[in-house]
Amino acid sequence: MTQVSEVSSTSIDVAAEGWALIVDDHPMFCDALELTLRSISEFDTIRNANSIGEAVALLSEKTAPALVVLDLNLPDANGLDGLTRIVNLVSPAPVIVVSSLTDNRIVTSALKVGASGYVPKHSPRTVFKAAVESVEQGRIYVPDNFVPTEVPTRQSEALRALSSLTPQQARILEFMSDGLLNKQIAYELSIAEATVKAHVTAIMRKLGVQNRTQAVLVAKDATFDSILPEDKI
Repeated sequence: MTQVSEVSSTSIDVAAEGWALIVDDHPMFCDALELTLRSISEFDTIRNANSIGEAVALLSEKTAPALVVLDLNLPDANGLDGLTRIVNLVSPAPVIVVSSLTDNRIVTSALKVGASGYVPKHSPRTVFKAAVESVEQGRIYVPDNFVPTEVPTRQSEALRALSSLTPQQARILEFMSDGLLNKQIAYELSIAEATVKAHVTAIMRKLGVQNRTQAVLVAKDATFDSILPEDKI
């Protein structure tokens, strides 16, 4: 029997709030998941995005969704950074992770950064239905056989710190991790270089670091390779 945590979050009537967003880069799975959501809920609209960047752009054009269903393995996300950005952008709306990664360390880490539920990919429709109903009632949904696992202190601190970043700060940290300079980041985001500098200062303060290199190392601690050092993703 699938576990449903008694830990409460914000109760939201997902079926009554309008629209849902699916973020996944596999078209066939998106189609199947959309059909599943339509069969178990009454969303007015279900939109799809194939990357974090596309999801952020879509969310900037619309009111917050009632529900987000998110894959972790996306072209522009290397670990839990994508989940962190989406959670911070749509909160208090619930975000359900749907992923082929089912290791307890990954599930525990996803919940730490604000996921409202975690469903293994290719689960039957009844599982998705249970997950949606659970988050609607303000409860955290976890998969069968899930055992909360202690995340190493360094990774745990990194996840906590990253969850405090705004979506824009998380995006800038991603660019920093790719080696872009402030001027280049400003160009990519169409903002002033002084604005980027201000964000970088805020990022370092929130992460508790003194320089850009240390900030990038914190971001690296939230990647799958760091959380699962002995596993092949």
